[in-house]
Amino acid sequence: MTIKHNFSITLFIISILISSVLSACSQTSSSISVNTDTVDLKANNIVVGAEQMDLYIGLLLGKSISVVANPSSLVKETHLIDTLLSLDINIKKVMSPEHGFRGDAGAGEHIKDGIDSKTGLPIISLYGAHKKPTKSDLQDIDILIFDLQDVGTRFYTYLSTLHLCMEACAENNVKLIVLDRPNPNGYYVDGPILKKEHKSFVGLDPVPIVHGMTLGEYALMLNGEHWLSDSLICDIEIITIKNYDHIMSYNLPIRPSPNLPNNISINLYPSLCLFEGTIVSIGRGTDLPFQMYGHPNFLEYDTIVVPVSIKNIAPNPKLKGQKCKAFSLENYSNDIAKSSAAINLNWLIDSYNSLDKRKDFFNSFFSKLAGTNLLQQQIESGMSAEAIKQSWQADLDEFKLIRKKYLLYTDFE
Repeated sequence: MTIKHNFSITLFIISILISSVLSACSQTSSSISVNTDTVDLKANNIVVGAEQMDLYIGLLLGKSISVVANPSSLVKETHLIDTLLSLDINIKKVMSPEHGFRGDAGAGEHIKDGIDSKTGLPIISLYGAHKKPTKSDLQDIDILIFDLQDVGTRFYTYLSTLHLCMEACAENNVKLIVLDRPNPNGYYVDGPILKKEHKSFVGLDPVPIVHGMTLGEYALMLNGEHWLSDSLICDIEIITIKNYDHIMSYNLPIRPSPNLPNNISINLYPSLCLFEGTIVSIGRGTDLPFQMYGHPNFLEYDTIVVPVSIKNIAPNPKLKGQKCKAFSLENYSNDIAKSSAAINLNWLIDSYNSLDKRKDFFNSFFSKLAGTNLLQQQIESGMSAEAIKQSWQADLDEFKLIRKKYLLYTDFE
């Protein structure tokens, strides 16, 4: 390592620190608001893990690095990969989750390995031929950096990618650094706990649909509860978030995946994603992805949409080309979401009843999303949303005791 290189790193870190101080003094938000909700002043001063380079850059010097990243992996307005390369950090390869490194693949669309056109780095897909890094993927890698923006639900697949990366690192003696980011749905816990017979890539661990944790906290729980295969323990380091807690609202500066374009869709995602296991559309292929639900046979509705194919976002949406009678939820603001702080089952139950309790209403994917086959049975038996939620409570109370052990930030309770 040359003196010139050390000097450039020092200057960069100083510039980051000065920028952070100036930002705090001017109360400039580090996130981009997408609606007219009440501003959370504390959220204006959030500094995500990736931006605190003084805490981890020294760990990377002289090491061979791989990074799990996508478009959300930003240091201010610059991608983490570009930032590290500018400091001559030895990045050997990039690993990409669902939707790809550049975020240009649709939901569930398999992604091939390749070469990044901007940097020339090899891209290893963790949503293609395999979802867990192989021994070959980690060969000659000293440290794997994990920097993805999660949205706080069990079935959002970045959570499973974290789980499998931790397993792979533990098996291959590779250190994992998690650059933590806020959880925009981190202010509540809700939903049924995953049962082991329903494990899949949309749910690997015995947690509720809404877990109320950041990825850093979740990684500590995976280690602490011995949920990795063979009770493996991953060597992890968490770069925590400054000025964050589980009470505040947080608007993301960039969409975390193609069909979550704004904060409203992220607020609604825990409730509406369950419709993915039914015949009802939640707006893929429209201007309102995860901001509406509809079907051609609904009797009541407040808007009409027609899902169409959208390249790299919704190439083959449900009910494509059909006129869907729908309910718009595009005004579901942060204030509404936080006042309810719960999964809304009434939309699902009302849809099931509106479609005459059709036998084909649910498909096999529903139980994977729910993490249990009981929820479908409860809806089909006519249970109310309140009664169903009450059946979750004992398990949720037990999970909260587990969760509490690993929290890095002030909790909402």
